[in-house]
Amino acid sequence: QVQLVESGGGLVQAGGSLRLSCTASGSFFSINAMGWYRQAPGNQRELVASITSGGNTNYAASVKDRFTISRDNAKNSVYLQMNSLRPEDTAVYYCNAGVLTTSLAGNVYWGPGTQVTVSS
Repeated sequence: QVQLVESGGGLVQAGGSLRLSCTASGSFFSINAMGWYRQAPGNQRELVASITSGGNTNYAASVKDRFTISRDNAKNSVYLQMNSLRPEDTAVYYCNAGVLTTSLAGNVYWGPGTQVTVSS
């Protein structure tokens, strides 16, 4: 079984910064792509940023040049540095990972989410 746990959410004023962290634990062979998604009330869950095991990144247009995704493969962790936060960034942020299990099955796992609230 694989668990993802996020941390780093909270309340911040517009223009401020937060850094989210997510660590995978459990038994698995390797982690492929990792990413951050978010879901605001009444909206569908959307991709914020993703990063491959080799470090290639992809960003939603709304966060490009403000957010930076990174990962530490040795720690099975992914991070999201969020700068110049806006009220519209308010959402629950979820960590996501594509994992190759010990039985060599490819599964996608999600963390429970962390709340980010940006006040105007």
